[in-house]
Amino acid sequence: MKKTVSAFVAGAVMSIAATSAFADGHEEITVAYFLEWPMPFQFAKVNGTYEEVLGKKINWVSFDSGVAMSAAMASGDVQISVSQGVPPFVVATSGGQDLQIVDVAVSYSENDNCVVASGLEIDKTSAAELAGKKVAVPLGTAAHYGFLKQMGHFGVDVAGMSVVDMAPAEGAAALSQGAVDMACGWGGALRRMKESGNVLLTGAEKEELGILVFDVTSATASYVAESGDDLAKFLKVTADANAMWNSGENTDKMLPVIAKDAGMDEAATAETLAGFVFPSVEDQLSAKWFGGGSQAFMGGVADVFLESGSIDKTLESYEGTVNTGPLMAVKGM
Repeated sequence: MKKTVSAFVAGAVMSIAATSAFADGHEEITVAYFLEWPMPFQFAKVNGTYEEVLGKKINWVSFDSGVAMSAAMASGDVQISVSQGVPPFVVATSGGQDLQIVDVAVSYSENDNCVVASGLEIDKTSAAELAGKKVAVPLGTAAHYGFLKQMGHFGVDVAGMSVVDMAPAEGAAALSQGAVDMACGWGGALRRMKESGNVLLTGAEKEELGILVFDVTSATASYVAESGDDLAKFLKVTADANAMWNSGENTDKMLPVIAKDAGMDEAATAETLAGFVFPSVEDQLSAKWFGGGSQAFMGGVADVFLESGSIDKTLESYEGTVNTGPLMAVKGM
C-alpha cells in the first residue's frame, strides 16, 4: 500500500509545477465529478445553470476515484473537483500538493463501506477471521480509511492481508467472481458488492468509532486565489441546488434529471440520495465542519495513514487546507 500511495503522491507533487493559472477572465474551466454518485448539483449541471451564472464553458469530466481527481488537479487538467473524498485530499496535501477545500459536498455513512463475501459467513462477531484474507480497496480514498479503521477496531493486522488496489467497480466485479474475500467502495459499486456479501458495520456503528464519511469540493490553490469570484458563483449554484433538493418539494422534477446524469435508474438514485445529507452554507461554516471539526478530522485521517505506512509524513496542521472565503462570499449573496 505504501508504495502505491507514495508513488501517487510523488507523481502529483512533481506535476504541481505544471498547474495552469486560471484567471477570472478565462473562457472555460474543467470540473471533476463521479458517475453513479447522484447529487443535486447535477440538476443545475444538466440545465446549464453553472455556465449561465459563470458566463463561461464548463467541461465536466467523470473520474472513478478521488485519487485520480488529485492527480488531474496536480497536472492542471482540472480546476475544481466535486465530491472528492477527504482521505485522498489528505493524502495529496500531506505529500505537498497545494489544494484547498471550499465546501462540504455531501455527508454520508451508509454509502461507503466494506463488504465480505457471503461464502465466508464472516460478520462483526467473527471479523478476526479476516486475518490473511484478500481485499480489494481503492487506496488513498475514504473507503481505504474506513477499511483501516475497521480492521484496527477488530484487531486484524492489515500487514498480514493481501490488499489489492482496485477502483470500486473493479472490486465489485472481483468480489462477485470470488477473486477477493472482501471489497470496499461506494455508490453503485457498493450496491453491487452487497449482492455478493454483507457489510461488517452499519453507518451508525462506524460513526460511533469516529469514522466520519463526507466528501468536499476541492480546488487548486492557484484557482481559488485567482478566480475566487467565479468559485463563489459556482458554490452558490451548488448551494441553491442543494436547497432545492433539501426542501423536499422538487423531488419529482429533480430525480429523473439527476438519475440520468448519474447513469442510474430512478429507484437506485432515490435509494442512494436517501442516505446523503447536503449541509447548508450556514451548517458548513459551523464548528462541526469548517469551524474546526473538518480540520481536526483530517488530522486524524493523516495519523491513521501515517501509522499504517500509507504516507510518509503529515502536515503539522490541516487548518490551512480549508478556505472559507468563497463560501463566506456565498453567504453574502
